[in-house]
Amino acid sequence: MAWISLVLAGCCEVLGVIGMNRIARSRRNLVSYLLLLVSFAGSFSLLTYAMGSLPMGTAYAVWTGIGTVGSALVGMFLFGESKTWTRMLCIAVILASAVGLKLIT
Repeated sequence: MAWISLVLAGCCEVLGVIGMNRIARSRRNLVSYLLLLVSFAGSFSLLTYAMGSLPMGTAYAVWTGIGTVGSALVGMFLFGESKTWTRMLCIAVILASAVGLKLIT
């Protein structure tokens, strides 16, 4: 259950970043602020729950990796950011590291 919570926490983190991007791009409305606040609150709550069973370093590294990869992919596919092979390689390395931490924990 801790790993499921951790993955959901990472997904909430990505939603929070989407809300942040909406606010930064002059969409300063109630929906954008609610998306930001509710998503980050959910993310931190789920991360806290996951840390009750998982080592802190592992939980934080996986949570950060999910947030980083998810935000990069959202940027590329929804907001038109570059899709270079080097960027994709770096994303693959982050994913491989998160999977590696899961396998050894």
